[in-house]
Amino acid sequence: MSEPRDGRRGALPPGVSSAGDLRELLRRFGYLADEGLATAIFLALRLGRPLFLEGEAGVGKTEVAKVLSRMLETPLIRLQCYEGIDVYQALYEWDYARQLLHIRAAEAFGGAEDRERVERDLYNREFLISRPLLQALEHEGPSPPVLLIDEVDRSDDEFEAFLLEILSDFAVTIPELGTIRAERPPVAVLTSNRTREVHDALKRRCLYHYIEHPSFEREVEIVRLRVPEADERLARQVAAAVQRLREMDLYKPPGVAETLDWTEALVALGARELDERLVQATLGSVLKYHEDQQRVAASGLEELLAGAGRIAGG
Repeated sequence: MSEPRDGRRGALPPGVSSAGDLRELLRRFGYLADEGLATAIFLALRLGRPLFLEGEAGVGKTEVAKVLSRMLETPLIRLQCYEGIDVYQALYEWDYARQLLHIRAAEAFGGAEDRERVERDLYNREFLISRPLLQALEHEGPSPPVLLIDEVDRSDDEFEAFLLEILSDFAVTIPELGTIRAERPPVAVLTSNRTREVHDALKRRCLYHYIEHPSFEREVEIVRLRVPEADERLARQVAAAVQRLREMDLYKPPGVAETLDWTEALVALGARELDERLVQATLGSVLKYHEDQQRVAASGLEELLAGAGRIAGG
């Protein structure tokens, strides 16, 4: 690990001294990043700053955190955000069932024990349930963990404000126990599908990068890297067909994750190239909404393949 100038230990892997080095290492771990994304990740690791990744679903935002966890040989701690999530579900909560059992046991077997001591015992670490954020702050391994705060746009403003506080100091105060501070700040990756705008204050705390859908040639490269058993012609046809689907007015255009799902399904069926029968049989691997499947079928699978052929170059 490297030593950033603020004195905190960084999280750059050994031998990585530039964004180019990191880009090549990411590739070796199965993730193709363009120069902009590789630079954003490098700076986040070098400077110890949270990384905010935004983009359509399926473009590889969550995968960045997963790859970093493997690359840094450190645990991935994931907080999945959702509407209504609160501090206690993200940070900690008290195990009320065990506390109640403790009270009953004290009443049954410790009659001489004073009431204040029993109540004081209820609020120690034995009865604390650590949730993802606290787990990340208290991690004691040789390397800081990767903390993935996934789909932060699904949470509400109050939870965003709480995250801003956590990400500013990587510390939290539990009234009964005091302040808990990360010895080494986790590698924090936040993702957003942009279902709503995230508050500027949270974005300002982070380094920011928007991940676009890849170009055709890059998507082919991703498929060849992640599904090496796929025939090159099939990889190009699938990538071209997905590019064509993204041009249609679909409720949920497919991302790279769906491209890989579709390719794996076709390989499992022994396919070497796309045809109408295979597209019809496997459309559920790439389009996950019935209305989108109907729209594609109505526009004609033959036209889809023809358009894909033009993109793929025949």
